[in-house]
Amino acid sequence: MKSKISALKYLSILTVPLTVFISFTSRGWLTFIPFLYIFALIPLIELLFKPVAKNLEKAEEAILKEDPVYDWMLYIIVPIQYLFLIFFLFQISEPGLKRWEMVGRITAMGFLCGNFGINVAHELGHRKSKFEQFLAKALLLTSLYMQFFIEHNRGHHKKVSTPEDPASAQYGQTLYQFWFSSAIFGYLSAWKLENERLTRKGLKAYSLGNEMLQYHLIKITFLVIIYLIFGLTPLLAFVGAAFMGGFLLETINYIEHYGLTRNKINEDHYERVLPIHSWNSNHIIGRLLLFELSRHSDHHFNASRKYQILRHHVKSPQMPTGYPGMMLLSTIPPIWFFVMHKKLKQLKA
Repeated sequence: MKSKISALKYLSILTVPLTVFISFTSRGWLTFIPFLYIFALIPLIELLFKPVAKNLEKAEEAILKEDPVYDWMLYIIVPIQYLFLIFFLFQISEPGLKRWEMVGRITAMGFLCGNFGINVAHELGHRKSKFEQFLAKALLLTSLYMQFFIEHNRGHHKKVSTPEDPASAQYGQTLYQFWFSSAIFGYLSAWKLENERLTRKGLKAYSLGNEMLQYHLIKITFLVIIYLIFGLTPLLAFVGAAFMGGFLLETINYIEHYGLTRNKINEDHYERVLPIHSWNSNHIIGRLLLFELSRHSDHHFNASRKYQILRHHVKSPQMPTGYPGMMLLSTIPPIWFFVMHKKLKQLKA
C-alpha cells in the first residue's frame, strides 16, 4: 500500500496536459498557459525549494522496482498523448482563431510532444519487453522522432560524453549550434547504426528489414492520414508541434552532458560511463514532471534501472537548478557559459 501511495506523486505530470487542455479550449494569452507554467512558474518554485538527494532504502527499492503501478503510469500516457493529438488537430482549425493563438496552441502541443512523446518514450525504450518498446515507438511517432529509438539506445549510451557523440554538448558550444549538429548528426548516426546491424547479420542494409526505412514509411503514412482527415493547416500545425518536441529534446540533451568528458584508456576505447559524466538535478518538481529523467547520472550509470528507483550519487555533478530553469538558462549563451564554466572548474579543482 505504501508503494501505491508513493506512486501517486508521479500523477503530478498530468498537470502538463491540464494546462494544454486550457490552451486548446481558450483564446488570448491563455493559449500560452503551458509555456508560462513550465518556463515561468516551475523554475520560480524550484528556486525556492532545496533539491532532495535522499535515496530509497534497499528493501523499499526492491518493492518499488517490481510494483506494476509504476509501469502502468507510463502506459496510460500513450492513449492520453493520442487523444490530445486528435483534440489538437480539431482545435487548431477553430473558426476565428488568430495566428498568435494558433502559435500558442502549437506550442502547447509541442510540450506534449517533448514531455510525453519523447521523454516517456525514452523510459519505455530502455525496457526489454517488446510491448513496452512498441509503446515507445508509438509515442515517438507523435513527435516524428522515431530515429531516437535507435540512436539513443545504441549510439548515445555508448558514446556519451565523448566527441563522437552528437548528443553530448562540447565545451564552448552554444545551444543553437548544438540544436542542429545533434539533430542532423544524430539522424545520420541512426542510419549508420541500423545499416551496421543489418550488415553484421549478412542482410542488405537498404531493405524492408531496415528499421529506419520502416520508421520513415510509418511517419509518411501517419502524415498522409492526418492530411486526408484534417486537412493541410492541421497537418502543418502538427509538424510544427513535432519539431518543437524535437527541439525540447535537444535542449535537454544539451544541458545533460555539457562540457563533461570521458578519458580515453587507449586509442579505441574510453573509460566506463560513470555518474560523473552526466549533470544531475535533484529538484523535486522537475524530477516528478519528467519521470526522474533529471537523475541522469544514475540513468547513464545503469540504463536498465527503472525511473522510480533512480539514485543520487554523491560524486555526480549537480545542476544549480531544475531542468526547466536550466533549459531557460541555456538559451542565453553568455550567462550559460558564466554559470556552467564556473561549475566545470570547480569539478576539476
